[in-house]
Amino acid sequence: MRILLVEDDKALGEGICTALKPEGYTVDWLQDGASALHALSHESFELCVLDLGLPRMDGLEVLRRLRAAGNAMPVLVLTARDATSDRIAGLDAGADDYLVKPFDVAELKARLRALLRRSFGRAQPVLEYRGIRIEPDSQQVSYQGAPVSLARKEFLLLHELLAQPGRVLTRDKLQQVLYGWGEEVESNALEVHVHHLRKKFFPELIRTVRGVGYLVDKA
Repeated sequence: MRILLVEDDKALGEGICTALKPEGYTVDWLQDGASALHALSHESFELCVLDLGLPRMDGLEVLRRLRAAGNAMPVLVLTARDATSDRIAGLDAGADDYLVKPFDVAELKARLRALLRRSFGRAQPVLEYRGIRIEPDSQQVSYQGAPVSLARKEFLLLHELLAQPGRVLTRDKLQQVLYGWGEEVESNALEVHVHHLRKKFFPELIRTVRGVGYLVDKA
């Protein structure tokens, strides 16, 4: 799951990135509003964590423009602005959730999980598909009751595909989910991950759509 973090406090931004990456997120981080709006308009993210007091463009303006463009991606506002009027302004501008600094990292993680569940249309966090069971909170995976060990990229890829059965996900989309900015990507890396998942579960799990990408069929 790919997240855009927009936070101009360097220490806080680094801390959030460090906290979220072990949870199975690919986190890209920007430090000003104008760059954030450009990234949100041209790239694909599952969720945005957005500060309000940003250089070059205020976070509320980023949010308003994002919604005006028809982008319904979940946005969690993370800010020091704690007045009731500020919360109302953020929610009215299109925020899906609002968390005030200072905050507990465990609460941030829980709120992100809740937003992602709602965005994928699921009430429960656990994913189950043809004998495969994924528990995103603990990153535990099993097949027919037996635990399966997955590398981080394999987990991300499997979760992304199983969260959207029947939908073809393009190579570009999947690579954006798996690899953040600055990560080197081998030309056949995605194929290698798909091959490993087919071997660990069953060959028909992931179907190749030639020239487009991959999908798992609806159960």
